Amino acid sequence: PDASMDEVIAAAKLANCHDFIMKLNDGYETIAQERGSQFSIGQRQLLSIARAILSDPRILVLDEATSAVDTETEALIQDAFTTLMQNRTAIVVAHRLSTIRKADQIVVLKAGQILELGNHETLVHQPNGYYATLVKAQASNGHG
Repeated sequence: PDASMDEVIAAAKLANCHDFIMKLNDGYETIAQERGSQFSIGQRQLLSIARAILSDPRILVLDEATSAVDTETEALIQDAFTTLMQNRTAIVVAHRLSTIRKADQIVVLKAGQILELGNHETLVHQPNGYYATLVKAQASNGHG
């Protein structure tokens, strides 16, 4: 609420949602319907990222941000995440592992138990590792 229009536009550009906002009839003056129902799931995700950029939190908690979006939108969200997560702690719950490839630390959980810890490069090269198995499975399904 306290952000200037310049700050809002800058955040939207960082979050990769400026272009679609500019295509709206009223641009940045568009009034969102309840729950943002006029926007796609991906657009709502990008708008949420822009809001997070504006609030500049020290800690982010993100839950499966790319599970229901197309590949193109996923790439936009991933790019926005890279910007958003710089210089802050982020806890990301992910099933689509491409979401967490760049994480400093990955905690692999199964049935509430920690199975593995490490970064992507370390975990993907563990022989018979659970994370490595998941990465291979998702890659063969086109989600890796």
